[in-house]
Amino acid sequence: MKIPFLNFAPMHLEIESEMTEKFLEVYHSNWFILGRQVEGFEKEFANYCGVKYCIGVGNGLEALTLILRAYGIGTGDEVIVPSNTYIATALAVSNVGAKPVFVEPDIRTYNIDPELIEKSITNRTKAILVVNLYGQAADLDPINNIAKKYSLKVIEDSAQAHGALYKCKKAGSLGDASGFSIYPGKNLGALGDAGVVTTNDRELADKIKILRNYGSDRKYHNLYKGYNSRLDELQAGFLRVKLKYLDKWNDERRKIAKIYIDNIKNDKVILPYVPDYAEPIWHVFIVRTKQRNELQKYLKEEDIGTLIHYPIPMHLQPAYSDLGFKEGDFPIAEKIANEVLSIPMWYGMKYEEIQYVIDKINAWR
Repeated sequence: MKIPFLNFAPMHLEIESEMTEKFLEVYHSNWFILGRQVEGFEKEFANYCGVKYCIGVGNGLEALTLILRAYGIGTGDEVIVPSNTYIATALAVSNVGAKPVFVEPDIRTYNIDPELIEKSITNRTKAILVVNLYGQAADLDPINNIAKKYSLKVIEDSAQAHGALYKCKKAGSLGDASGFSIYPGKNLGALGDAGVVTTNDRELADKIKILRNYGSDRKYHNLYKGYNSRLDELQAGFLRVKLKYLDKWNDERRKIAKIYIDNIKNDKVILPYVPDYAEPIWHVFIVRTKQRNELQKYLKEEDIGTLIHYPIPMHLQPAYSDLGFKEGDFPIAEKIANEVLSIPMWYGMKYEEIQYVIDKINAWR
């Protein structure tokens, strides 16, 4: 049996007729940039997240970059960033000229450890950029309390957390603003690059709407040196179709995750930890073992696809060599990078496919 790491086919076959109909609707409208599909999706996703405003942008990196830029964060400023995340989180900080300050995660949840944040705050710190990694919300209450104490902004990176819950509230509504990637592989994925910003801050929303469109508040009048970062009509239309099914797709991922957690029993393999405050949407299902490379090789031989999220921590990436870090500076991030492995998780997995993955992991010695 061959089990791919990810398979879009079951999801996309179910909605093929709706997606085709939406394509034709946009095609025949002859309006392709910042029209009623974008406006409609922005309203629907804001409502889904439980916030007042949603702004469609080009991708998740630009969503975070625009938030930072709109808050006036730039050269000479510092932003707290988890040491364990995809590099886009730090790149957004770098893109506005600020410095990312890495803080270690909780080894159990893989998300930033709130207890370690305060000692990294300086008089240059302007924001805490919190990642809801792997589809599980970080512990936002203590982070928001710290931010309030030091008058900092809390920005969520919710690129992997569409629909994830923290104390019954959705990711994207837990801080001052949130950036989402809607890359095709996400739980809510476009058919190309896409992103959004969510917030309850009207001033921020209005400024990002201007910044995303060349800094223009009206045609040929530019308030700011802006960007070209606009969610297009076609992707917004597709996302309006997909958003209706997101909870269904997330619920199935939760069922698959429960089967994995209840049935993977191998002393060499550490399963995910879910704190009481969180209800993940399992963007990826992470297992951890000191023999990660051996497990990955074994599963490949058994025709089971896997990926590593992520094999090189940011502080050891060549792109951030200018920060002067060396191996051992962030031992928890390094441990995670050396031990985590993502196993198959996608809507439409059949029970026998799930069981095959379980059986092979349990048989690994």
